[in-house]
Amino acid sequence: MSQVRIATRDSYGKALVELGRAHEEIVVLDADLAESTRTGMFQKEFPERHIDCGIQEANMMGVAAGLAQSGMVPFCSSFAMFAAGRAYEQIRNSIAYPSANVKICATHAGITVGEDGATHQCNEDIALMRTLPGMTIINPGDDVEGRAAVYAAYEMDGPVYLRFGRMAVPVVNDEKTFQFKIGKGTLLKDGNDVTIVATGLMVATALDAYELLEKEGIHPQIVNIHTIKPIDVDLLAECAAKTGKVITVEEHSIIGGLGSAVAEALCERQPAKLRRIGIPDVFGISGPGQELLSYYGLDGKGIAEVTKEFIGA
Repeated sequence: MSQVRIATRDSYGKALVELGRAHEEIVVLDADLAESTRTGMFQKEFPERHIDCGIQEANMMGVAAGLAQSGMVPFCSSFAMFAAGRAYEQIRNSIAYPSANVKICATHAGITVGEDGATHQCNEDIALMRTLPGMTIINPGDDVEGRAAVYAAYEMDGPVYLRFGRMAVPVVNDEKTFQFKIGKGTLLKDGNDVTIVATGLMVATALDAYELLEKEGIHPQIVNIHTIKPIDVDLLAECAAKTGKVITVEEHSIIGGLGSAVAEALCERQPAKLRRIGIPDVFGISGPGQELLSYYGLDGKGIAEVTKEFIGA
């Protein structure tokens, strides 16, 4: 795993500019947060194709839907709390219901927003988006995956929800060999004792846990699920059949997110013992992002401890 750390919101901004140079139909919308969401990179190079809708997230989704109907490919951005939460009804009726070709790119997701506190720490956005018919959900884990996800979202026709983080995280994937396919997870490490399924920023911490567990003679599988919907049922079933025990790790509520999606998939295909690691049924608290991860047991040490308890080691 590389020592280089890059926030996936930066990956998003860079990919937008690259795509914008090649595709004139791409237009970017933001809600007075272009600097924070990194759409300001696109705004600087293509000011005529960047629309600042002001602090009107619901209206922004309606504008994006209209642009999609006119043949444009809109990428609209705000913090996850506002994109998924404040604008939910407009996403449902104006984007998901007509299957509009709109890419909703939410930054500052999860508890690593940090000191902004509970009101801005959106730990329920994946749950909200999962309920919408036809909505694809992608939660990239590093810079390489983040940029590839933006490209993949552009290539597909239909609504996509992309989740990006504020905090810089290690680069996990090798850009030279990495291949991204919507709906397909990746087995990063193989093992026999337990399967650890991670998404988004938790992929790197799951790999930290892998190193700690290996030193104690425990051999886990590490699975990266970057697409929450549609989820890679085949890979999950194959891994569950091998180890019989599955742990999910997410920077999201354990209700309705990755843990729920994996549980649903395995119950129907390959039942296995399951433990969910994430934010319990509580609102977040204020504090530095890394400290909050440790507080909720979402660092390598926390994941390793739960794993050992779960498998009886």
